[in-house]
Amino acid sequence: MPALTEEQKRCWLLPYREILRRVQGVAGAVEMEAVFAPRPDYGQVIPHLELRGPHDACSTVGHQLFHLRSDLPFSRADARARSRFVVRSGERHYFALAYSESVPSVYPNLGEAAEREIAMSLDFWRRWSAQCRYDGPFAAAVLRSALTLKPLAYAPSRAVIAAPTTSLPEAIGGVRNWDYRYCWLRDASFTVAALYDLGFSAEGDAFVQWLLQATALTHPALQVLYTSYGNAHIPERTLTDLTGYRNSRPVRVGNAAAAQFQLDVYGEVLGALKRYYHQGATLDADTRGLLVGAADLVARRWNEPDHGIWELRAGRVQNVHGKAMAWFALDCAEQLARAAGIRADVDNWARTKEAIRSVVFRDGFNGQLNSFVSTLRGQHLDASLLRLPLIGFIKGDDPHILSTITAVREHLGVGDLIYRYRGVDDGLPGQEGAFLPCSFWLVSSLALAGRVDEARAMFARLLSRANDLGLFSEEIDPANGEFLGNFPQGVTHVALINAAWHLNRAVKG
Repeated sequence: MPALTEEQKRCWLLPYREILRRVQGVAGAVEMEAVFAPRPDYGQVIPHLELRGPHDACSTVGHQLFHLRSDLPFSRADARARSRFVVRSGERHYFALAYSESVPSVYPNLGEAAEREIAMSLDFWRRWSAQCRYDGPFAAAVLRSALTLKPLAYAPSRAVIAAPTTSLPEAIGGVRNWDYRYCWLRDASFTVAALYDLGFSAEGDAFVQWLLQATALTHPALQVLYTSYGNAHIPERTLTDLTGYRNSRPVRVGNAAAAQFQLDVYGEVLGALKRYYHQGATLDADTRGLLVGAADLVARRWNEPDHGIWELRAGRVQNVHGKAMAWFALDCAEQLARAAGIRADVDNWARTKEAIRSVVFRDGFNGQLNSFVSTLRGQHLDASLLRLPLIGFIKGDDPHILSTITAVREHLGVGDLIYRYRGVDDGLPGQEGAFLPCSFWLVSSLALAGRVDEARAMFARLLSRANDLGLFSEEIDPANGEFLGNFPQGVTHVALINAAWHLNRAVKG
């Protein structure tokens, strides 16, 4: 196994050291309580609870079994099993949870067996971390983000989910609460590209295989999101019995964005296929079919309005970012077709690319605002346009993007924090927080513009906003620094990795 660098060791040891610090406490002893109360079906079912001896608590619903075992005794009260105890410095206790849908059930191990499994887990993560080939600034934060993205890849199916949570609010007490426990093709493609950059090719290859399976029923059209098993049917409903995080209602299950038309998705997916090919993969018939079909669809539909990257629920508009990503989709498809000898109407793709570029520069740049704007001939700024130099649509030092950076910071920024948009009717009441990926996109844009010192300083300040385990949410409240939205958010950590990667390239020249 390759030796870990000191930065890597600090990264994966940080969480364990922090936990130990908390447990040890100031006086060397901490009073603790463990509560066992499974509530399946979003709290609507209270299982039958029994104690099978002093150290075994079991909850059953039909053939489902939740089993918690410990070396400490449990007591039973109010359909809950509890264990109250004191942990002193140097002491160790075990809690092992298992779930089963069949009989006989597998009981979790304790003692030496548990220690072996913990050691095996640590060994796996050390070996996985050692594959990281990033050698630039802020390496610990980059690896920490990679360690966050890895568990978002669902191993049984290889899908990459956006976040493991639902309905954590974008404003406390508000209604902007969404279920992110699905695979957004956009976010997953971002993740794959970032992991490829760091040297984690197995995860990227696995996702592409999942992508081909998941899109088989909708090909050549791509749905915005799928379940982790590739199901395209994701109805949205509310759970009226739940009050939500800090009374932020509604609590939602499913996501109606699955039915939206978003042009940019095609750019991200074809970008992932391009990276897949350049990693040395062979494009089989299914992959070639997806590539050609998706590119032809973009060539036909690029001039249609869409819901855009922000999934606005006020209807379709002519999103500039979507147009630029349509250009990127065709650019990736053209390069792949020529490199891999794929039969397609490549000349049509090339002509369409130029038509898109002309429209974006003519109608997507507002001379009065001196900035690219959210919609063709529009009046509102949009932080997603910071991504234009990241996809090669425009050079990083082009005056159009330099003035856009200035305008976005002035009108959408609060210090280093950036809102996605302001003053736009998005079909929802209330406000939201600043969108953390936008801040990291700004770092990347500054690095590509040659403003390396400025980008580095901003990046360092943003890292100081991470929680004690180096994690980031989707959004943040500029007034108090409180995290908002689902957590941890994959696309935020992807944007962090990309920002560090662009910084590193800019430093090396």
